[in-house]
Amino acid sequence: QVQLVESGGGLVQAGGSLRLSCAASGSIFSINRMGWYRQAPGKQRDLVAVSSSGGTADYADSVKGRFTISRDNAKNTVYLQMDRLKPEDTAVYYCNLREIWDLNNRDYWGQGTQVTVAT
Repeated sequence: QVQLVESGGGLVQAGGSLRLSCAASGSIFSINRMGWYRQAPGKQRDLVAVSSSGGTADYADSVKGRFTISRDNAKNTVYLQMDRLKPEDTAVYYCNLREIWDLNNRDYWGQGTQVTVAT
């Protein structure tokens, strides 16, 4: 029922910037966490940044100081501003929505958007 649509990926040179967007649609529980994960070829999917409905944010150590997550609750949209990109940031970036229930959280995923950082 919940769908996530990502956009904003592309090819940039090292040191450049990109802004990813993820719009959620459907019936979304008000207590939730939205965020971004990424997966490079041959590696597992790792957390990049998350933002709770209460405004708390968390980042992977590798992106702290360079990436900023934000959300527009009225539009059910989460953004990831990526600055000072590095080649090691190259990956498929996936939007995630986690509905927070006491005993049964629910995860939803976007299809992913490719981010390629050239040397």
